[in-house]
Amino acid sequence: MIEPQSLEELRRQMQQRMAEDRALLDDLRAEIRALNADTRRIQPRSTTAVSLVGSDGGNNKVQFDPFLVQLVRVVDSNNHEYCLEAVTPTSDISALNDKHVDASGKGKTALGRMMEAIGVRTLWDLSHMIPRPPDPTKPREPISPSWVQVYREIMEWAFLLTFVRETPFGSDTVIVRDGFLRSKVFRGGNFPKIVAKLKEGVDEQFRTRRRRVLVAGVAKHSKVLQRYQLAMALEGVMRHPYPCYVQVPREIEMKAYVWSEYARGDAEAGQGGEANKFVAGHMFFVKFGSRPHDPVWPIDVFDPQVGDAGTILSYLLADANEGFPVPFYPMCLQKAHEHAALVDFDMVILQDAIYSAIRDTLGEHRAVLDEFSLADEDPAARRYQ
Repeated sequence: MIEPQSLEELRRQMQQRMAEDRALLDDLRAEIRALNADTRRIQPRSTTAVSLVGSDGGNNKVQFDPFLVQLVRVVDSNNHEYCLEAVTPTSDISALNDKHVDASGKGKTALGRMMEAIGVRTLWDLSHMIPRPPDPTKPREPISPSWVQVYREIMEWAFLLTFVRETPFGSDTVIVRDGFLRSKVFRGGNFPKIVAKLKEGVDEQFRTRRRRVLVAGVAKHSKVLQRYQLAMALEGVMRHPYPCYVQVPREIEMKAYVWSEYARGDAEAGQGGEANKFVAGHMFFVKFGSRPHDPVWPIDVFDPQVGDAGTILSYLLADANEGFPVPFYPMCLQKAHEHAALVDFDMVILQDAIYSAIRDTLGEHRAVLDEFSLADEDPAARRYQ
């Protein structure tokens, strides 16, 4: 516990630091002030909204899992399951690759078809974060378990691309991705190729079926919004008594990110410097509620469709107004999260499957696992009782 004397000194130091840094807040207010004039009202419309979201075992608390099993799962808001795989950090990468692409390079799954479309034959050539198969003549090196999360993200992009290119939509549709339309998990120029194929799919849907397929990415948090939130409140940005949105200039995005390339779109790349390898969307701040203090969400609109941002957000407005349990957040995304979540009975089944698989590998020593399962899983938790 902090002593009263120390607390008083801490308060004094905080006041001094805030006074010294007041100029920083003034700068943020000056940068954000122009957005007031650019804020637009969202006009209500209605269309189908479909969300794709992924889930994995790493997002869920498995009580006992010595092999670090990750459940890679992709579902949509209509509870259609597109992928369900059990993967461990030490899984055979070559076998995993063969599951998606055959020896000739032809895709066998959604991920394989995406790889075929951009001219990539192996997962480790698709992403620099997926390890190459180990050399059997050399000692096995430690493998970072984080590649499984990368694999999940790649699967999400693969099914997004498949959904856009292969689904016979019966009406205009907004496809909502969980997270921004940006990624740094792909190797070299692979992500721009995926974005180009995504645009081809959108154009083909309109050419052959006269259906408009609109793509957006909704995030729960953003470093840009976090940086400017107080300045926006002080300047009255997005405080209107109606649903509204404003396009965020790239310059403001770049100031909020440690790596500015995460905010460099094609327009900025065309002015010179590094090419756009990571960004497929343009950020908007969006408030779906009608009250001044309703939440503001950062939303990426697919770069080729920025001119249709008002239409896209109008379609999302009707969906967000039904948002529950999170108010004024797209309901399609909340449904997808609910369907993807591995909780309660699903989690019990998953834990039991892990136990059964481990028992089968232990053979005559399986009784040790039974003893282990009866032990207190977290003795330290008793201090909270």
